Amino acid sequence: MLLQGKKAIITGGTRGIGFSVAEVFLKNGASVALFGSRQETVDKALAQLKAENPAWEVIGMAPDLTDYAALDAAFSEVENRFGRIDILVNNAGISAREPLYEYTPEAFQRIMDLNVTAVFNGCRAAAIRMKAQGGGSIINIASESAIRPLSRVAGYGVAKAAVVNFTKY
Repeated sequence: MLLQGKKAIITGGTRGIGFSVAEVFLKNGASVALFGSRQETVDKALAQLKAENPAWEVIGMAPDLTDYAALDAAFSEVENRFGRIDILVNNAGISAREPLYEYTPEAFQRIMDLNVTAVFNGCRAAAIRMKAQGGGSIINIASESAIRPLSRVAGYGVAKAAVVNFTKY
C-alpha cells in the first residue's frame, strides 16, 4: 500500500475531487481527515466512506479555512488524533460564473479568501508541523483556468493563478 501509515488532511474532501482523493488515500493505507464547508456534508461523506470500508480510519470536521486560528485548532485536533500530519491536500475552492461587470467586490473577496487565503493558512499550519516532525507533503489543487482563463470566472482564474504561483515557493 502506497500510503500505509500516512496521516492526511484533505480540504474540500466531502465531494468531487477531494472525496475521490480521500478514497484513493484510504484504499492505499492512509488515515484521512476530511475538512468540509458544513458539518452535514462532512457527516454524509464520512458515512459513505465508512459504508465502503468500516475499517478505514477517517474523521471529519468543518473548520473555517479562512480563519487561521480556527484552522490551526483543527490541525491540532487531527494531530492529536493521528499523532502527526504527513500530507495536506488543499483542494477546497469556490467559483462564481458571472461577467466581470456583475461581480461584486464581496463575491470577489470571498473567492480570494477561500481559494487563496485558505491555501496559505493550510500550508502554514501544515508546514509548521511538518518542519517539526522532519518532513511531509503539501499538494495544492489549482485549475487549468489559472493558465488559460475561462470566460465568466475571472475571480476563480485569478485565485487559481495565485495558488499556482504560491505553490512554486
